[in-house]
Amino acid sequence: MAQCITCGSELHPERAVKYNYCTSPECQQKNVKGLTMVAIGMNKAADELMILDDRTRHDLASGKYRDQRRGNFGQPAQSAGTGIPPRGTTVEPGGRLASRKRDIPGPVTTPRKPARQPWTRSQEKLALLYNEQGLRPAEIAAKLGISSHLVTQIVLAGRNRGKS
Repeated sequence: MAQCITCGSELHPERAVKYNYCTSPECQQKNVKGLTMVAIGMNKAADELMILDDRTRHDLASGKYRDQRRGNFGQPAQSAGTGIPPRGTTVEPGGRLASRKRDIPGPVTTPRKPARQPWTRSQEKLALLYNEQGLRPAEIAAKLGISSHLVTQIVLAGRNRGKS
């Protein structure tokens, strides 16, 4: 039967498989080792944390957990002996590093015609007038014979136009 390395008491066979010390507070305080955790992936929804053991160290070194969206973990640091600046920078006179801008063309967009409003100018004038008088969209819609959703769109469009 296995014995505790601190106090010498017998260990339960199931505990002896993984630990070489007993569960008494003195033995645990003396022998317990904290776990080192490493964040593998972090995002808004959840964090992926792992215990840093030999296998995880090997996986990290092999690049298993690298960021799929980028080619590497960030900009390479400037080498101490070579004097080569990191990729994406230029050296200005005086030795100052400056970011290099790249002229990458954006997506080609075709000019669009403004969307035709689904209401007439007179409906808009009346809806805005009724709104200024304090009527609710449902009441304005009943007077003009249109939906309350359309009245809301008219009022919001009028407000946005008034701000600019």
